Amino acid sequence: MTAPILEVRDLSVNFGGLRAVDAVSFTVERNRITTVIGPNGAGKSTLFNLISGALRPRTGHVLIEGIDYTAQPPYRMQAAGLARSFQITNLFFELSVAENLRLAAQILEPLSMAWRPVRTSRTAQARVDELLERFGLAGRAFDLAGDLSHGEQRRLEVAVALACKPKVLLLDEPTQGMSHGDTQDTAALIRSLASDVTVLLIEHDIGLVMSLSDHVIVMHQGQVLAEGAPTEVRSNPAVQTAYFGHA
Repeated sequence: MTAPILEVRDLSVNFGGLRAVDAVSFTVERNRITTVIGPNGAGKSTLFNLISGALRPRTGHVLIEGIDYTAQPPYRMQAAGLARSFQITNLFFELSVAENLRLAAQILEPLSMAWRPVRTSRTAQARVDELLERFGLAGRAFDLAGDLSHGEQRRLEVAVALACKPKVLLLDEPTQGMSHGDTQDTAALIRSLASDVTVLLIEHDIGLVMSLSDHVIVMHQGQVLAEGAPTEVRSNPAVQTAYFGHA
């Protein structure tokens, strides 16, 4: 058995008297799509903030490839190979699509390039060109990010997160607010990413979750209620009661 690429061990955090994430543990296998689901307020986004270093846990550990990165700041988590997108679109709307990607890809350049003209950043530019093509944004490369449709902006945000060539990609509701067509296109795109990167996903569209995921983790009131293959989770009575609203 290969060691998991990401391990979460007994992760907890309190906000005052509220235990938002309560002793959560799970593993994420390499090059698989693992999806976290649960009702609103279950602690999913807080969990992502703990894993990515945006929040410091009260207890527990986060390990990437067996190395403990608990409570490391986001830039150190990125250096360890973890990148994320956000529930609310987080782009430089006044910059072009290509410029958003190039800023994110600049980390691929050696430090010796820091004071050289942008046009000499060949490694970063090659990554930008690759992502524009892969995400169907080549025709919008010089358009402002703010002028893109909602679906295109969400796709661009995933591309920006991928620009640094991470090992683990956290996607927080990447299809939120999308049309059915855009959702299906984004699902196909996420599925194609698993050959290059491990995906940990938060998603509310249960049909999409069941068709896309290799492994599903169900959260309820800050805890892991159940986990397993999509079919196992769907048929779990506790999940049906807590998440789907019926036994």
